[in-house]
Formats: sequence, structure tokens, C-alpha cells
Amino acid sequence: MKSDRLLSILLLLQTRGLVPATELADRLDVSVRTVYRDIEALSASGVPVYTERGRHGGVALLPGYRTDVTGLTADESRALFVLAAQGAHTALGLDDALGSALRKVMAALPEPHRPAAELTSRRILVDPERWMRTAAPAVDLDVLNTAVFADRRLRLRYRHSGAKTPNTYTVDPYGLVVKAGVWYLVADHRGAPRLFRAERVRSATLTDEPVRRRRGAELVDVWEQLRRQVERRPAEVLVRARVRDDRLDMFVRLHGAQLTARPEPDAAGEWATVELAVTELRAVRQLLSFGESLEVLEPPAARKVMAEAAAELVRLYAAGPGVTP
Repeated sequence: MKSDRLLSILLLLQTRGLVPATELADRLDVSVRTVYRDIEALSASGVPVYTERGRHGGVALLPGYRTDVTGLTADESRALFVLAAQGAHTALGLDDALGSALRKVMAALPEPHRPAAELTSRRILVDPERWMRTAAPAVDLDVLNTAVFADRRLRLRYRHSGAKTPNTYTVDPYGLVVKAGVWYLVADHRGAPRLFRAERVRSATLTDEPVRRRRGAELVDVWEQLRRQVERRPAEVLVRARVRDDRLDMFVRLHGAQLTARPEPDAAGEWATVELAVTELRAVRQLLSFGESLEVLEPPAARKVMAEAAAELVRLYAAGPGVTP
């Protein structure tokens, strides 16, 4: 609707200052010509908006102009009270600020929308943690958060997965990302994008040097690049197995991210064939938790790993409690 678009333009200009017309068009998914028509409409309604031409030009409001916009729709009011990452506020020490902000928003909402917004906060709960996941260690984000907002370089002592001792890095942070309850620092190291899991940071020191980010690079773009690298990491081994039907749901919950195709039930409905990608052959040992409800079919090398692991378990338990076989 045009009224919603005019309101969006007004809010963008209030928060951003001078904004190129092309950027407004991209954000609102309209043409630049439509943006200029909307600017004329705002001006005609008394909003002191003006345009500057040239390469560094754009659209802006006269200095000092502000408006108290409370024209939220019912759905917009409800959306404000569905908090998609509640744990993020706790980690950043913003729980009290969040509660205060929501009380102010509630007071500013149009009267007819307040009951729906309050009911939404009581009826919708978002828990970002996954099932059957061990509790993540407490993460101190204070120094990381300070570096991100102060635009300063960081010196990290960071322990990689599987490493016994930490490495030292001087990095240029772009920002913090929380994914499925896990915090990551997105930063450049020697001009290349890197991802640092916050719980593996052994120490972080703020330097006096200003951050040296790559020109034009933004957090959302660097994160997308790193995310694609992680998700497209090539698997080394394709494994075919069969899983008993009564354990198939559990198998998919635990290993769904590794499946390369949908499970194929057999004619009798007792077993389903699955194909999964693992990063190394030894990783198939994790499938032993399904016992006799899962059989690795191929490749032969994977069957050999499973047989050796099962034999090791037999020797361990045959030796007696606390006895090394």
C-alpha cells in the first residue's frame, strides 16, 4: 500500500539521514520514479523533505525534523512481541533494556492493538536451543561486543576444535552472529574472512588500533560467504545403510543434516535405506549407537570400521569393569 510505503520512507530518512533514491527503491522493491513520486506526496503533505543531486546526493529531511510515528498495524504490533532470539538479549546484558523498550512500545501502540500484542507475548515462546543438546558453556561477550561497536582490532587467543593449545590472532571484527544458540565472531584475519566460535575464545584483548575492514564489506555479506563455505564443505565419504523403521524418525532427527536423499522404505516396511555424507570414514562409528537397528551396507571400508569398532566394544566389556583389554 502507498501509505505503508510513505511511512517506510519517512522512517528510513529519520534513522539514516541522506539516503540515495536507488537504495530506497531497492529496499521498497519499487522503481526510482515511484520513489520520487512518493517524495512529492510527502512534501505535499507538509513533510520537509528535499533531494540533493549528484553522485553523493539522495533524499533527506530538513535537520531537526522528527515525527512520532505510532501508526502500527495489528500484525506489526504482534510481530514486535515475538522475540526470535531471546537468549541473545541475555548474552549481551540487554534483558532489562528489552523489557523497558517493550513497555514503552506497548504504551505507544494504538489502543485497539494492545490486547493482541500482550496476548502474543503470552502465547508465543521461541526457544532457540535444539533438543538433546548439552548446555553451552557461558560466553563472555563483553570485549567482543565492545570491539564490534568501537571499531577496534582484537587480539584473540583461540583454541580450535581438537587442538590442545590456543593460537593467537589479531583480527578485524565485522560483528557478532548467534546461530541456533551459538555465538560467533565474524572477522577478517590478514584480509581474509574467518569465523570464530565465541566459546572457544580463551582471551580477548582490545587493541588501540582502528579496525581495518575491507572496503564495502558488511557483516551480512561476510556472514553469508562464511555460511556458504561451511554448508558446502565437501564430504569425503558417501555411506549407504539400512535403518529399522521404528528407529527411522530418531535417525533422521540426529543425522538429517547428513542425508543426501529421502529414506527409501523397503517393500515389507521393516527397514529403510538411507544415504548420508560423512567428512571422514571414522565418523561412521557414531552410528553404533543404533545397535542392531542399523546396518552399514557400503562402502566395504565403512563396514570394516563398524566391525572393528564393535569388536573393540566386545573386548572392553568382556574384560570386566575397569580392566583395560
